[in-house]
Amino acid sequence: MRQKLIAEGVGTAMLLISVIGSGIMGAALSDGNDAIALLANAIATGCMLYVIITVLGPISGAHFNPAVTLAFYLRGDITAKLAMGYAVAQVVGGIIGVWATHAMFDLPILQTSETLHRSGIAQWWSEILATLGLLFVIFGGLKSRPEAVPTLVALYITGAYWFTASTSFANPAVTIARGFSDTFAGIYPRHIPAFVIVQLIAAIFAHKLFTAFFGR
Repeated sequence: MRQKLIAEGVGTAMLLISVIGSGIMGAALSDGNDAIALLANAIATGCMLYVIITVLGPISGAHFNPAVTLAFYLRGDITAKLAMGYAVAQVVGGIIGVWATHAMFDLPILQTSETLHRSGIAQWWSEILATLGLLFVIFGGLKSRPEAVPTLVALYITGAYWFTASTSFANPAVTIARGFSDTFAGIYPRHIPAFVIVQLIAAIFAHKLFTAFFGR
């Protein structure tokens, strides 16, 4: 169990390093062009997802996401104790990843985001759809081609950065961690609870829908 928890924490930390780091670098090099910064952010995140899912999947299952962990718990694939451990490791790992990125770019380690545009019904609906899409890719991939899941998840998130209004957080641990960074990829802390709630609701709905659709 210790090895699994470490894998989940390290993987989530690496995911946040890619999210925050590419956001900082993209914003610095894009000369104010948010489209270029978002493109850099999406590509780097997708690349990192492919790597960490491929490398750490055999150890922990490569959730790196409490919504994914909740869905697998509801399916009966993991115990409640392991699910709780995963969620804690993911959140802690994500925050450590944010702090490590700030240190890498010589920024203040401790920050809170001042980004104010991530709220409202449209953003919440976007997160529901983004989380449903992610779980559709995971469960559908496990049913049809398990070996392709790292590629499928990486491609989906890279695309979802662009076709969702919220830029597809779809991950409570990532959402919480991004509240600790006042950079391109940040989210205002007061907007975090609503994002997390709709992501978890989407995970519950996805379990019922995709279990019926794809089977066990």
